[in-house]
Formats: sequence, structure tokens, C-alpha cells
Amino acid sequence: MTTTTPSTPAVAEDDEHSRPQDAGDPFDRDVLPTPPGATSALLRSLLAPRKARAAFTTLLLLLQQAAVQVGPLLVAYAIDRAVPAFRDHRHGPLIAVAVGYLLCALASGALQFAFIEHSARVSQDVLLDLRGRIFRHAQALSIDFHERYTSGRLISRSTTDVESLRELLDEGLQELVTVVLSFVYISAMLLWLDLGLGAVAVASFVPLHLLVRSYQRRAGRVFRARSTAIASVIVKFVETMNGIRPVRAFRREAANESEFAVLNERHERTNGDALLEMARYVVGSRLVANTAVAGIVLWGAYRVASGSLELGVLAAAVLYLRRLYDPIDRLGMFLNSYQSAAASLEKIAGLLAQTPTVPEPTAPRELPPTAGDLPGREVVFDGVGFAYRTGGEVLPRFDLTLPAGQTVAVVGTTGAGKSTLAKLLARFYDPTDGRVLLDGVDLRELPVAELRRGVVMVTQEAFLFSGTVADNIAVGRPDAGREEIERAAKAIGAHEFITALPDGYDTDVRKRGGRISAGQRQLVAFARALLADPAVLILDEATSSLDVPGERAVQRAMSTVLRGRTAVVIAHRLSTVEIADRVLVMERGRIVEDGHPDELMAGTGGFAGLHKAWRESLA
Repeated sequence: MTTTTPSTPAVAEDDEHSRPQDAGDPFDRDVLPTPPGATSALLRSLLAPRKARAAFTTLLLLLQQAAVQVGPLLVAYAIDRAVPAFRDHRHGPLIAVAVGYLLCALASGALQFAFIEHSARVSQDVLLDLRGRIFRHAQALSIDFHERYTSGRLISRSTTDVESLRELLDEGLQELVTVVLSFVYISAMLLWLDLGLGAVAVASFVPLHLLVRSYQRRAGRVFRARSTAIASVIVKFVETMNGIRPVRAFRREAANESEFAVLNERHERTNGDALLEMARYVVGSRLVANTAVAGIVLWGAYRVASGSLELGVLAAAVLYLRRLYDPIDRLGMFLNSYQSAAASLEKIAGLLAQTPTVPEPTAPRELPPTAGDLPGREVVFDGVGFAYRTGGEVLPRFDLTLPAGQTVAVVGTTGAGKSTLAKLLARFYDPTDGRVLLDGVDLRELPVAELRRGVVMVTQEAFLFSGTVADNIAVGRPDAGREEIERAAKAIGAHEFITALPDGYDTDVRKRGGRISAGQRQLVAFARALLADPAVLILDEATSSLDVPGERAVQRAMSTVLRGRTAVVIAHRLSTVEIADRVLVMERGRIVEDGHPDELMAGTGGFAGLHKAWRESLA
């Protein structure tokens, strides 16, 4: 018999399904650590493939603004030249002004339409790319990430935060470019029309610039808080809806409503803070703009009266100033969108900067051929130890060998480390010490796709996807035919209840398999694992949802199906042990007993006590 070599005892830990947390754990906060430069690098990578299209879009807006800014010049020419000529019965200049104004309006409209069309395509391509990156990266991240970073926050990243970026790309950037181009065009025109008026107008930009900088600093803090508040609301909502059955069972409606109200009020408060900052900016910018216009009009009127300035030039200057200051309010809207998008992009960059703790090998190896016709492979835990990165040893260093084709039952009290051992074998985690070998190959050297084909785990939660029963069974082997699917279902004892469903194997199980019972979902999960034909099969309390007749039916099927495979069966129900060749008893992270079920039951150790208590519970 293969022996185990445990080392020093481990400190008592929480149940392996819960993770120890500390105050400094970044996963307890909405914002993941974002490396310096990650946000700008993400933005560059999104825009880089679309540089040419973005440049063409910018050119369209440049031409559109040029067409718009010609208008006041035509007005000045009409007042100072065309109208006097009209009095002298020369109609050509005034007609030319009217035709020129009409052509500028038509050109501006056409260019604006082309700009909106092309910018929308660019922005939608960017958002499509970003959503795809978030989805692919979230799937690639390791199990421990998903156990610590809630699905609600992932949903917030791919919906609310992406939507903030959409608003910036669809509306905000146009406002920014419009304001910048207006500033350049109008400043040049004013200085060309009259150096004095132009200098005063340009000088008025200084207080506006200071106002924008002040708003940008304050609004940045507000929008980061608002993004966090939105994510908290989504997390609470998703958590409650996913757990609606225990919510109803334990009458948690009132408590959940109270907690949601607190989060909702915080969201409302941060929205109010954002609106208040926007109001301060708009009032301040309008005050500066109106003061500047009033001053320039008074000074310009004095100069017109004194004959040092033409009336048409003053009229054009006032029109230009109004065109320049009117977008200042829209600049505030851009800054509003920009701060919201910047906060969202920072969070998305933080998510995409996370690296899998179970990465693909840099130098992958292949598994050697199996010996004979048996599919099973030898599993070796070589000096393996494991602790969560937040601290707390779960498994002290130990050695363990599971011969190919052996069925091993792992039992013990809650928190003993059974599921952690199984997750190390499935490589949901990597050991902090030692290595796990499959036929002599370190799991860290195997390509993840090959590992998932060779090692399959059936957990306590039998998760089914929306779709047919046949589709759910074929998850492990999408190319399997209907005959193979039905054969796997028959072997596990699921064929009878499946054929009794309204559409048999084509019955839609609906969201999370809600159309069938928990025990039936577990049977489908068993059939899925068996169809995948793994060399190593891990059953982590996988019979816990079955009633006694269902469990016995599964055990009868498994006695045939597991023959020749290496199997690790973790169970609280000791009836599952009957199919095992060997039993490991775990206590506080250590393997304290190891032997054949009959030998351990005949002894005086912990397993004998557990078995006796289980027998008494059946009486």
C-alpha cells in the first residue's frame, strides 16, 4: 500500500470553500490595482488598429469647422462692403455673400453627417474590441480570481464602464475637438480682424483654463466614487437575484432591501455630487464668458464710434466670441464624460492587468501514452503544500501517490482540506510548495487544454447552461454524436428521466438548469464528465444533491464507469466510500489515515468513528 508522509500540523482554517481575507486584500475593493501606464496603454492598443480611420474622421471635423467659421467673416464683409455696394445698386457682392453662406451651411451639414457616420463606426469597433477583451480575459483568469472578485463587478466592468466609454467616444470627443478647433480658428480670425480685440479675447481664456483645471481635479474624485457606487449596486442586485431561493427561504427580503437602500442612496449621493460640480463649472464659465463679451462689446462700440474700428468687424468679433464661449458649456459636458470614462477605463485596465495565477506553460510537455488499454494515469503529490496568498496554511507539505486506475475516497470534517486537494489536482490552484505530477509530468508543464481533457472535476454545484440536455452533456466533447451522448446518460442512470422530459434530449433546461431537479442536474453533470472520457475523474461531493435511490443508482453505474480510471471521490456521505479501493482521512489539512475501507472500518481510528456515526444516523 502507498503511504503518505505528512509534515508539521497545519493551523485550523475556515472551510475550504471560503477564502481568508485581510484588510489589505485589493479584491475587497471595487478597484483592482492598476499598474502605472496601464490605462494609457490600453487606450493606445484600442485605437492603434484604427489610426487611419480616426485621422480621416478628424479631417472631416476639421473641414466642417472651417466651413462653420467662415460665416462671421461673410457677415463682416456684408455689413462693411456688400450693403454699401447694394445702396449703390451693385447687387453682386450681397448675392455672393448669400450664396457663400448657403454653400458653407451645406458643406458643414454634409461634413457633419460624414463625421458622425465614420466616428460611430470607429467607436463601435473600439467598444466591440473592448467587450471581447474583457470577456476573453475574464474566462482566462484563474479560479481563485473569480472566487474573490464578484461576478457583479465583472458585469459592471463590461456594461456600465464600457457604456461610460461609449458616451465619451460618441459625444464627448466631438465636443472636445470642436472646442479646440474653435479656439484655434477663432483666435486666429480675431487676431487677423483686429489685434486688440483678439488679444483681449485670448486673455479671457486664462481664467477659463484655470476653471477647467479646477473642475477636472474635483470631478475626477467624484466620478471614481460614483463608478464604485454603481458597481456596488450591481453587485448587490446580482447577488440577491442569484440567491433568490435562500432569500425567500430565510426571509431576507427586508434585510436585503435595507442594504440595497444604503447602496442606492450612496449612488444617488455621488450622482448629486457630480451634478453639483458640473453646475459650479457652468456658472463660473458663463460668468467669465459673459463678462468678456460685455467688455469687448463696450470697448468695440467706443472704437466704432471713434472711427478706429469698422462695424462689420465688431459684429464678426461678437459672433466669433459667442461661438467660442457657447461650446465652453459643452466642454463641461465633455469633461463630465471624460472623468466618468477615465474612471471606468482605469477599472477595466486594472481588470485586464490581472494575470492568471495558473498560467499556460512556457515550455509545454505532452503526456506519455497510457499503459495498456486502461485510461487511468498515476497521480503524485510530491512535497506539496498550499496556502492562500492572503495568508494561512491550508495544506502542509505532504507526499501522496495514487496509482493509475485506483479509486480513492477522501473523507473528513468540513474544512479539513479535501476540496483544496481536489482543486490542486484539477489545477484550479498551483501548490505554493512542491509539485503535482500526472504520469511523471508536472501539471504546470501541461497545456491547459490537454490538462482539462485528462482531468475532469464534477463539483457539488451541478451548473447547467441554457440549452438542451444533449448540449449540456456534450460540453466536455462538443463533437460527440447523439448516440455517444445517450450512451453516457445510460451509463450514469440519467437516460430514463431525460426521455421522460417533454422533448427528451432536446428539452431546454433553461437558466442554470432550473427546469429539472437538483438531483437530475447532478446526473447530467456526471454524464457530461463521463462523455469527456478523462484519465482522472474528481468527484467533489458530487452525490450530495441526490436522494438515496438516485445515489445508489449512480454508485452502481460508477462501479463500471470508473473501472480503469484514476478517481478521487470526496464525500460527506460514507456510502460513497463503498466503491473506493482506498480511503484517505483528512484532518486540519493533514492525511491522518490511509487504507482500504474495510481495514479502516475495522480499526479504532477516525474513519471507524465516522463510519459508526453514519451507521447510527441511518438507524
